[in-house]
Amino acid sequence: MAEESRKAAKRQRDRRAGGDTSARGRAGEAIAAFMLETEGWTILERNYRGPRGEIDIIAAKGELIAFIEVKNWSVFDAGELGVAISTRKARRIIETSKIFLSRNREYSDARLRYDVLLVREGRLIRRIESAFTGET
Repeated sequence: MAEESRKAAKRQRDRRAGGDTSARGRAGEAIAAFMLETEGWTILERNYRGPRGEIDIIAAKGELIAFIEVKNWSVFDAGELGVAISTRKARRIIETSKIFLSRNREYSDARLRYDVLLVREGRLIRRIESAFTGET
């Protein structure tokens, strides 16, 4: 039932927002990457794809690697923030991050974090650090 609610909320957002959701997603990712770089992060990968999923941005700062999901919603409210990342999506991001780390052993000793960045109208609205796992 929760999955149906998430899908219904997404369809409603898409209808209200109009336009190409993939183009809006790419624009949000570009804004997020720029913001991260201005904060001193190094973007390691954008749209990293593994067999089980995709990670929008992988960034490094010092000994920290952040796997970042970007949500660019032109319309969202507090209730929708709770369904931004489903348990299934979070699991896919974690699985994909493990593949990235297995292919990039130079980051094996790094601290890991899974963040969500919420973008609206061309600016960062909210950053949720350690969004679904906490730091390791």
